[in-house]
Amino acid sequence: MKKVTLVFWITLAITLMAVIWGSFAPDNFESLTSDIQMFISVNFGWYYLVIVALFVIFCLYMIVSPYGKIKLGKREDKPEYSYPTWLSMLFSAGMGIGLVFWGAAEPIFHYASNPPTAEPETVAALQEAMQFTFFHWGVHAWGIYAIVAMVLAYFKFRKGAPGLISATLEPLFGKAMRGPWGVVVDVIAVFATVVGVATTLGFGASQINGGLSYLTNVDNSFSVQLIIIAIVTVLFMMSAYTGLSRGIKWLSNTNMILAVVLFALMLIVGPTLYIMNIFTDSIGAYIQNLPSMSFRLAPNNDENQAWINNWTVFYWAWWISWSPFVGIFIARVSKGRTIREFLTGVLLVPTVVGFLWFSTFGMSAINLQQNNTADIAGLATEQALFGTFDYYPLTIIMSILAMLLISTFFITSADSATFVLGMQTTGGSLNPPKMVKFAWGILQSATAAVLLYTGGLQALQNALISAAFPFSIIMVMMVISFYKTLQKDKAIIEKEKNENKTTA
Repeated sequence: MKKVTLVFWITLAITLMAVIWGSFAPDNFESLTSDIQMFISVNFGWYYLVIVALFVIFCLYMIVSPYGKIKLGKREDKPEYSYPTWLSMLFSAGMGIGLVFWGAAEPIFHYASNPPTAEPETVAALQEAMQFTFFHWGVHAWGIYAIVAMVLAYFKFRKGAPGLISATLEPLFGKAMRGPWGVVVDVIAVFATVVGVATTLGFGASQINGGLSYLTNVDNSFSVQLIIIAIVTVLFMMSAYTGLSRGIKWLSNTNMILAVVLFALMLIVGPTLYIMNIFTDSIGAYIQNLPSMSFRLAPNNDENQAWINNWTVFYWAWWISWSPFVGIFIARVSKGRTIREFLTGVLLVPTVVGFLWFSTFGMSAINLQQNNTADIAGLATEQALFGTFDYYPLTIIMSILAMLLISTFFITSADSATFVLGMQTTGGSLNPPKMVKFAWGILQSATAAVLLYTGGLQALQNALISAAFPFSIIMVMMVISFYKTLQKDKAIIEKEKNENKTTA
């Protein structure tokens, strides 16, 4: 059995204390996480915007720079997975549940309830709704994931370092990362992962419950959500038992098939031409306004600033808290690809797919609102998607497909996370013990249940922003450490080339 490290026991204790606290003193727990979230959003919103923008700029620079030719692995290493499977795995792990949860809900909310700056239900509100939805789910999100994945893959597969966050900081801090400070770094990464994944599992459970409630007489309540979490926990534990190559690979491919079928059906039965026109127009607006959106903070307008804190800062924190998990997982399945190939795939392909997804489901919902066919904006967030299906053909088929997709995304995310958490708490083992993965699986689900119990979706958001902040600082140090190492390696590569030429 692989060695269970101190990181496991410390993070296990912290997570258990949080679960117990939230279970027995929910009001106090919710109040404290709310205060921390408010403090970070108000005082460090600028910080989130700046560092995330810099992460994206760094990724784009790496694509066009000479460093792009360097492999995430040894020179002889080949990619382990085909392109379709690789993209399916990173996409499923990256934001599967979120896409289904927010696919119709976010665009309709920005359009009809609370646009960034425009008047609700106007043409300007529609333009802003799609533009900012693209912004929140586009290259910024995948840039955050790409940073962690690229740095980890480089140090793990090219330098032979342990697959730990702390190992990537050794070029900056030396052997200190092999002692107590390294433990601190890895504990922060593991805890951020637990909270980030638990938040997403909470969204998934609430949407499955919302769909059942909308379509049947099942109550939309915490007790039902708890049952859903328990059932899905058993299923993803069974998947985790089969291992990465069988369980996650099979589920990832299943996810993509279900997602493609659901997307195609909605595109066909929805306002197809309108969807494609808005998709094209919104991409132009997104590209044109990307710099201003990236740094928009509205310091002289309290209402606009609150919107940014509630949406943009929340999303940046969400992606950061997910980045240890998604980054480690993507690194694990990306061995043998060049930096340029890796970044192009991770940044561009999921971004374009996400834009198509939001255009299709978002505009299908907005179209109903525009024509006064239905008040989708008046539904609960977790019911917006099912409310949209209700007014188009193939309602039952699409609703069942959506719940199946949420369930398989739920299982894939939790399954992948148990692998990553196990890896991080057994010294970077690529095959962590099953009992360690089971322990993390149960704790993830318990954390999701407690966060839902203490305040529903708002408590999920509060916990997320609080947990992401310390890891964001670690990410900045990872970039500096990575670039410092690349410069040294580039000099070595150039020297070897010159020596070979001289010998020839």
